[in-house]
Amino acid sequence: MLKIAWSPIFAHPLPEGHRFPMEKYLLLPEQLKYEGTATEDNFFVPEDMDEKWILNTHDSGYWEKLKNLTLSKSEIRKTGFPLSEGLVKREVHIMSGSIQAALYAKEFGVGMNIAGGTHHAYADRGEGFCLLNDLAITANYLIDHQIAKKVLIIDLDVHQGNGTASIFQDKPEVFTFSMHGKSNYPMHKEKSDLDVGLPDKIEDEAYLKKLNESLDLILGSFTPDFILYQSGVDILKSDKLGRLSVSLEGVKTRDKTVLELAKSLEVPIMCCMGGGYSPMIRDIIEAHAQVYRLAQEIYF
Repeated sequence: MLKIAWSPIFAHPLPEGHRFPMEKYLLLPEQLKYEGTATEDNFFVPEDMDEKWILNTHDSGYWEKLKNLTLSKSEIRKTGFPLSEGLVKREVHIMSGSIQAALYAKEFGVGMNIAGGTHHAYADRGEGFCLLNDLAITANYLIDHQIAKKVLIIDLDVHQGNGTASIFQDKPEVFTFSMHGKSNYPMHKEKSDLDVGLPDKIEDEAYLKKLNESLDLILGSFTPDFILYQSGVDILKSDKLGRLSVSLEGVKTRDKTVLELAKSLEVPIMCCMGGGYSPMIRDIIEAHAQVYRLAQEIYF
């Protein structure tokens, strides 16, 4: 059965006028249920997680400041979010959701998190709407529990997974792959194991060609036994922050490529949402919904 992490806390309210589309976390599960892609049985509310798994990835000093709400104004500004107890609780539940979705992936082949993909969080700081890094926390959890020996992180958000790259720069058990807009945020890119910087306005054919070439290159030297997939949809032509020109059908083909790869390798895959900032919320929801439909089609 497809299992999807979701909690109302994922849609933690932000001040009016904030540009981050929190409503998508409420609308997406309703859309999936409305169209029949998922039922209530497919969703699970993440349990509380032991903070030792946060500290296994993040610096203790940073975590203490975060949970005690003592980040400086400059540190808060870099996250893009107004700091609050509710926001920190939300972030911890997202982390737990990705870990638990990965455990379901081990059982069923695929597991999903309606939130997550918080790839801009470094070990010692938050950035770009990311306070903690669920991809890194989950990868470390899988390795430390001997659930996986070699984890491949496929990050296809339009923005480079700079925090993830930094965290794993000296850990060969984790391969970080980021395919992103080369002229987009962050302006200072970290070094992933494989970075593919894309030009502005790239369209479906060239984008998918780059993706397939990159996956072939990775598998020529790295054999994963677990995949974590950051499936951001800010590569859409309509996205106000993305600057690329990939169509809705192109996003679907991208997601299908990644899921079918994991299925063919018989490697569990955990998918987390990532970014999406199209002006029309229906475009964001439709783009995100595709990966859940494909997971049902390919695995179940």
